[in-house]
Amino acid sequence: MLLALTATAIVIVVLLWEVAWPPISEALERHRARRARVPDGDALAGYDPGRERRAEQRARELLRSCVNEEEWAMYRDLGFLRVWGGLAAGPERGHETGGAAYAYLLYPHKPVVAYLPQTGRLLNEYCVEFPDETRPYGSARLPDSDDVLAKWMALTADERRLVSTANMHLPGRQVDPKQVKRDLWRLGQWERARLRRDRRSVGSGAP
Repeated sequence: MLLALTATAIVIVVLLWEVAWPPISEALERHRARRARVPDGDALAGYDPGRERRAEQRARELLRSCVNEEEWAMYRDLGFLRVWGGLAAGPERGHETGGAAYAYLLYPHKPVVAYLPQTGRLLNEYCVEFPDETRPYGSARLPDSDDVLAKWMALTADERRLVSTANMHLPGRQVDPKQVKRDLWRLGQWERARLRRDRRSVGSGAP
């Protein structure tokens, strides 16, 4: 009798195990997946959700301290910077530009766009990257304003080097030409409004 009861108990345990194992196995797999996605406690201890915002705030302060007042106002109001280029032998890499001045638009994390201010004609896009190698958290990208500042410094310090080492593409490869045209229109409106304010200020004798 005891032997029969033992055999029956073993069969019941085996059947219960076969029924219970699939959900148990699935739960274990989910637990392993969650552990794989979540960093360990030491990594989380230093994580700060406000890091990105503070990094951008510091980057804006640094940019403001480096560029002139007009350039800072342009970036603050429009979200991009214009940098004047050289003459004739510039963004077309030896092609004649008829001696006309050209300029660049600097966007955060987008290619540098060269264009002719007199006509609004887009010339080229120059793809350059300035990764942030020092940050232990989040994206490897620089904060937006640091990226713009890096491009500004590269262009103003050694324009030819940046142009010669960047990946050059025709307009529209990464930056929408319609958006650039709208931004050039916005820039023109912004400059005219600024000029009117300056004239009124001079006329009123304001400091």
